[in-house]
Amino acid sequence: MIQERVSLSKARQQWVRWQRLLRVQRPGDLFFRGITLLFVLIVLGLVAGTAWILISNSLPTIRRFGFSFLTNKAFDPVHDVYGVLPAIFGTLITSTFALIFAVPLGVGAAIFLVDFCPRPFRLVLAFLIDLLAAIPSVIYGLWGFLVLAPWLHNYGEPWLQQRLGFLPLFQGQPEGVGYLGAGIVLTMMVLPLIISVSREVMLVTPVAQREALLALGATRWEVIRHAVLPFARIGILGGVILALGRALGETMAVTMIVGNQANEPSLSLFTPGYTLASVIANQFGEATPGLFLSAIIEAGLILFAITLITNILARWLIASLQRQAQGRSRGGRL
Repeated sequence: MIQERVSLSKARQQWVRWQRLLRVQRPGDLFFRGITLLFVLIVLGLVAGTAWILISNSLPTIRRFGFSFLTNKAFDPVHDVYGVLPAIFGTLITSTFALIFAVPLGVGAAIFLVDFCPRPFRLVLAFLIDLLAAIPSVIYGLWGFLVLAPWLHNYGEPWLQQRLGFLPLFQGQPEGVGYLGAGIVLTMMVLPLIISVSREVMLVTPVAQREALLALGATRWEVIRHAVLPFARIGILGGVILALGRALGETMAVTMIVGNQANEPSLSLFTPGYTLASVIANQFGEATPGLFLSAIIEAGLILFAITLITNILARWLIASLQRQAQGRSRGGRL
């Protein structure tokens, strides 16, 4: 009897809580909340549907080759032997090359635009940089193939080989097309994205922090180092994540300059190679149903997985930085 009374009391309390919630939440708010929740569910459904289609269509090659699909170097439709090791290697090396050069260049350019650029030129330069981000990737590919690749073949790669040839990165036969050209094009493509995001987050740095350090006698560089960059680092990292996602999945521009040869993975940036996106772009039009088509879709599944894993790791890093910042803030208050 006592248990029944306790359960009835809990149910009554829950009902009263729901009544209060309904009184607080207006019908318009509830409707808007439901609509936005529906949008979120639609997005999640699209992602889940994409993953399901990739997995279900990749099952023939997954069952046939298993883990060897990731380690096999040959992509041979004639003999029905498939592997994407050169493409995975090419995707990672070109994306890494792009980020290594684009991140310091982008953050440095954003610092100049925010703190050092004369005011009359600030908006003009920002507009031109945003315009670079809107250029279609095929335009970058054409420029890379018609201008950059011949210049690298005739001048750039021989110059690097002559002066830095003792490094494995600059050994081999200069060919113009290859990982170096693809990395340069990717750097140009992701650079406007990093600059724009970094500039936006630096602009919202509290003025009080800047003025407090200036009042203490800090130089402009010390203000940037101790106030601007710590405040904006999470936003900058978010921009780098967006840039990495674009570099990993870029198709047309990379396909036009990477060389499209499934060569042995090599540290030489002069080597023509493949990326997962270029494999899909080159082979999908000729793919026949069966293992051939399944191999191409599994390449897309691997690219999807690499992008997902890198984004999860980046989000975890951002969450760690936010927790550290909140911890320091509480410590400062105490």
